[in-house]
Amino acid sequence: MASLLPMNSQSELEGRQVVVTGAAGGLGPAVVEALLAAGATCHLPLRGDGGKGGEDARRDARIVSVAGVDLTDEAAVRAFYASRPPLWASVHVAGGFRAAPLLDTTLADLRGQLELNLATAFLCCREAARNMRAGGRGGRIANVSSRAAAVPAGGAIAYTVAKAGVAALTEALADELRGDNILVNAVVPSIIDTPANRAAMPAADHARWPKPAEIAAAIAWLISPRNTVTSGALVPVYGSA
Repeated sequence: MASLLPMNSQSELEGRQVVVTGAAGGLGPAVVEALLAAGATCHLPLRGDGGKGGEDARRDARIVSVAGVDLTDEAAVRAFYASRPPLWASVHVAGGFRAAPLLDTTLADLRGQLELNLATAFLCCREAARNMRAGGRGGRIANVSSRAAAVPAGGAIAYTVAKAGVAALTEALADELRGDNILVNAVVPSIIDTPANRAAMPAADHARWPKPAEIAAAIAWLISPRNTVTSGALVPVYGSA
């Protein structure tokens, strides 16, 4: 497996337990690979059951997938985190995108984007903090906001508002959890270079988009032991777009 991290970080997460949500999406697999390369054990909550159900240790003992976890369900998220070992970090990649002009955006659309992007991040942040506070260990939380929230424009109002909520959540939690030694940050990508985005925008200059591995490397640094002071940061990962 090719490393996504500098040579001096190959084992810095060795023996550390990390949750990664959205592991089956466009960015999630790269995040998992980066953290595995750094030595972490990755716990992946999956909404579907993959035809198996229950908990499944896949590929090796450092990938633990847990099927049937709906991240919009408060009880399910609480149960998932309560069943995890003591966590070093929790990375929240899960989300969804819907573009539509304001006059074509329904209240259901807004609620759907808030649920997929903001509510999932909120629930996972809360339960990750609950896990990390046990025993006073501290830890790291990383969220994914969007350039659409940092530099708002029309055309995707519901998504923009939801991701702005993720940014505010990140900053507020960084302040609230500072005394617990839990550092909370977010990456703020522009359009990510994924097959789905290329298919949706075939005429775009894809070379300018940030690559999943590049964003994953930024996340890996934010949750690493080397990061001892950065909290409440909204880190732009725009590429050259």
